[in-house]
Amino acid sequence: MSVHLHWFLPTGGDGRTLVDRHAYTDGGIRRDRITPVSGVRAPDIEYLAQIAKAAEQLGFEAVLTPTGTWCEDAWLTTAALTQVTERLKFLVAFRPGVISPVLAAQMAATYQRISRGRLLLNVVTGGDSTEQKRFGDHLDHDRRYARTDEFLQVVRGVWGGAPFDFHGEHYQVEGGLTALPPDPLPEIFFGGSSAAAGPVAARNVDVYLTWGEPPEQVKQKVDWIRGLAEQEGRTVRFGIRLHTLSRDSSKEAWATAGRLLDDLDPETVAAAQQALGKSESVGQQRMLALHGGSRDKLEISPNLWAGVGLVRGGAGTALVGSHAEVADRIEEYHTLGIEHFVLSGYPHLEEAYWFGEGVRPELAARGLLAPVPSPLEGVPAVNGRPASVPGGAPLLVAGGR
Repeated sequence: MSVHLHWFLPTGGDGRTLVDRHAYTDGGIRRDRITPVSGVRAPDIEYLAQIAKAAEQLGFEAVLTPTGTWCEDAWLTTAALTQVTERLKFLVAFRPGVISPVLAAQMAATYQRISRGRLLLNVVTGGDSTEQKRFGDHLDHDRRYARTDEFLQVVRGVWGGAPFDFHGEHYQVEGGLTALPPDPLPEIFFGGSSAAAGPVAARNVDVYLTWGEPPEQVKQKVDWIRGLAEQEGRTVRFGIRLHTLSRDSSKEAWATAGRLLDDLDPETVAAAQQALGKSESVGQQRMLALHGGSRDKLEISPNLWAGVGLVRGGAGTALVGSHAEVADRIEEYHTLGIEHFVLSGYPHLEEAYWFGEGVRPELAARGLLAPVPSPLEGVPAVNGRPASVPGGAPLLVAGGR
């Protein structure tokens, strides 16, 4: 089982700080309790294209694009970016409760043809009632997962190539179909830590995603979902969502983490923790429990830092250390059954290079993934020598920056 590396598109804004542009008071509608921050980059298409092109060049397989009222629409943004990339896949997040499952199946089929098969789907059931109500969704937590279960059954049924009927509590479909089913079928990613989420994953999804908890907790989740899937006669693969902060030395990496922490004043942390504490998401509550809102003892496991979660919702932990140390931790998660690593860092453009030029070669050297094809492949030889050996064209060696 090889490692699949994915990056993140910050369609809500990016910058040199952990305080997101959309952060945390009234979902970003008012910011009177958030200290103004500098160095924030707007999520314009030119900047997002830089990140997408960098991810492709550095050997990432796909990029995750979030969903919510605080960011750009994932479908439209990534469809535009398919036109400036060639191989990169797009892990498009969307909420089942705000779109018809038949329409979603049709959109996915069209996307696959436009992108030449580069769509992956990330199903976000939603753990925040305030955010869901902005979309007109008033179901409670467990009923949202029950609806997601039906939604995914309809999507897969409609992709079958023949008229599909479905009669459930939330959806009634007669003769649903897409004109042309997607080819290949997009893989479906899904996360959820509650008792209501587990059976939905076991019955419907290809890849179960967890946020970056310590290895022993991740193993418990993997065992839980694997057992449920076996009861359904299915096999589910596993992924993890983490931030990364790797440098040429461990000292450099932790110094950078310290700088990010120094940017956070107590008022900003308190406002974020108050807002995040209202979330109905079991996964979010597990993230908060890792640090308890305190700056003390944020290294909750070797090279696993919970500082991001002081102010950021969702994925709240980062792998921090030298390139070799970060590779060690990825290898440790891999031994637990984690195959997909969905990564990010602040700012996303620069951190993509730190990881891609620093950690990725470490993983390739350990046989966990294939090396990135050299851009010198196909360059004419000089004096009878290939361009990639001494005496040919100049060979630039990256230093991890």
